[in-house]
Amino acid sequence: LQVSNGEHEVLSVYFTMLALIVVILVVSFHGASPREEDFPYHILLDPEGKLELSWNVSYPKQEVCFQLLVKEMHFGLVFGMSDRGDFENADLVVLWSDGYKSYFGDAWSDGYGHVQPDHQQDYQLLEAHKSSEGFYLTFKRPFNTCDVHDYQIEDGTVHLIYGILAKPVKSLMMLNLSLSGTGIQRVQLLKPNISIPKLPPNVMTMEVRSPSVTIPGQETTYWCYITELPKNMPKHHIIMYEAAITPGNEALVHHMEVFQCAPQFDSIPNYNGPCDSKMKPQRLNYCRHVLAAWAMGAKAFYYPEEAGLAFGGPSSSRFLRLEVHYHNPLLIKGNRVDSSGIRLYYTSHLRKYDGGIMELGLVYTPVMAIPPQEENFELTGYCTAKCTETALPQGGMHIFASQLHTHLTGIAVRTVIVRESQEVEIINVDNHFSAHFQVGCMLICSTIGLLNTILTTCKYNTMDREKATVGGFGIMEEMCVNYVHYYPHTELELCKSAVDNGYLQKYFAFINRLHDDETCHCPRDSVTEQFAAISWDSFSKQVLRALYDTAPISMHCNQSSAIRFPVSRDKTCAGSWWVQSFESECQVGLKLCQARGLRW
Repeated sequence: LQVSNGEHEVLSVYFTMLALIVVILVVSFHGASPREEDFPYHILLDPEGKLELSWNVSYPKQEVCFQLLVKEMHFGLVFGMSDRGDFENADLVVLWSDGYKSYFGDAWSDGYGHVQPDHQQDYQLLEAHKSSEGFYLTFKRPFNTCDVHDYQIEDGTVHLIYGILAKPVKSLMMLNLSLSGTGIQRVQLLKPNISIPKLPPNVMTMEVRSPSVTIPGQETTYWCYITELPKNMPKHHIIMYEAAITPGNEALVHHMEVFQCAPQFDSIPNYNGPCDSKMKPQRLNYCRHVLAAWAMGAKAFYYPEEAGLAFGGPSSSRFLRLEVHYHNPLLIKGNRVDSSGIRLYYTSHLRKYDGGIMELGLVYTPVMAIPPQEENFELTGYCTAKCTETALPQGGMHIFASQLHTHLTGIAVRTVIVRESQEVEIINVDNHFSAHFQVGCMLICSTIGLLNTILTTCKYNTMDREKATVGGFGIMEEMCVNYVHYYPHTELELCKSAVDNGYLQKYFAFINRLHDDETCHCPRDSVTEQFAAISWDSFSKQVLRALYDTAPISMHCNQSSAIRFPVSRDKTCAGSWWVQSFESECQVGLKLCQARGLRW
């Protein structure tokens, strides 16, 4: 962190008092700090592994206890949280030294990265000591402090920021985070308060690892590797999985997933290389059925004692695709070889229920698009009551885990259960979602009944884009998906929606006439080309938003064979206010058309 020039006499009295408070706290809590084994969660904050975070969560006390290990302490450190990992408008805790005395305190940064002491001190120091491993700092903070300068710790992704002070700091206000060489890490701080089932004595293990990958010297790499199960392997149940990281690469392996390939292919070409390579065989695109997913900070994933995920057997593909995301911000080259992967725990003693993984959200289609220069544009995918009534068993299904997914512009995802037009339960929500941190999480079980509707809503930020971002498989296209883990298994593998294309074509026709009545936009143009041709303004964005909220949808209620259940398109609206909103836009459009001599 760089130190800027400035006066600090104004805060000298405050810092003297703060120093006294720290001394009292250390004396009072020395020896009362949780032991190392009391911190079940660990993560390396920096790529070089010099700063390690451990933590535990107390739901009865509604607080998180943090322990930082600094292997090379100089003149202090900064640790904190912010909405998107920015160093501006951040909630901070700072340990700093002026060269003579050390200080600890709760602070925050303004929109320019200037650090200010917080008048409400919510970070409580528990212990600070040196050891042969480095310098330990232990402190705690409530989930919610009711302080406008503090980050509210909640379920989902948390963007952590950190930095080591390389020089003495005379005053806290002389720190400027926006000018400093600091770092960011993403984790899930809060973990579900769920008991861990015991593994049976007959459990077997299988490691799906990429063989000896030299990690490329670039910031982001997605690496794909194809492996296969033994031929004629009978049906088994996966009941647990965990990460298997090559020692020394813990700070570079960001997240991993194991996918099963589509069973209709007798063979999948061998491949071990970048996922975005032009040399990657096209058949790898059909390896999308998620078996396991892990991200930094995640513990082992367990299935409930009554269920397991089936793999092996005649109806299952024996081909698996491992995808590893390497995050290498220091651009380390040539000397890091990795064979990380995921360790599967499975059994031949099948449990009562086969588990399943179902896709909720939006169909991968360009008809669902986000206009450019939008900060919070929402799209919602529906799994309607017509589909759940048709496809689910009489007792419904039990959801016990969830993995949210978008591409690069996604910033929040939320899935809820709606019954009789009322939201009755949240399945999963991540208000600080990042495409660079997508991990499955175990949930307190939710039951989906036959007449339930499931809504999955994604928020997007396209402020850095000049053209519309359409839905699709490409990384620059978008998705809105929740992969839910459930039991008992059903034939319903995909329950998604998209706007009716006929109504979208009416939107294109109207907007094009409004903007340029002399231009012919031929019907043979693709939807992507039609979106690219729009001259975006606030009105065209508002009408598109109203269209998505009110137009009929095309419902995809698909079996695992890709055959749809017999569900008609849904022409109902979710609320009368949506209809009123659309009618309001229509009235504005009518007036604009009349002014230009166009037909509405």
